Amino acid sequence: MLFQKKINRVIDVEKAEKEFDERMEGQELEKGDRLAMVLAGLIVFVPAVLLVIGFFLLVIWFFFGRFV
Repeated sequence: MLFQKKINRVIDVEKAEKEFDERMEGQELEKGDRLAMVLAGLIVFVPAVLLVIGFFLLVIWFFFGRFV
């Protein structure tokens, strides 16, 4: 199958979490890592959320606002 390894990882969550924990066992977060992860999340999710909100506002305007 094309993505068999990824499918197995999704199906067997406990095994995937165990393997992830084993790989990350020796890794420590540095001082600015947490801030970097939060900023990266904001950079990714804020534009996506704004696009979705804009789409809904456009649909609402199209159905209700253009007749005013």
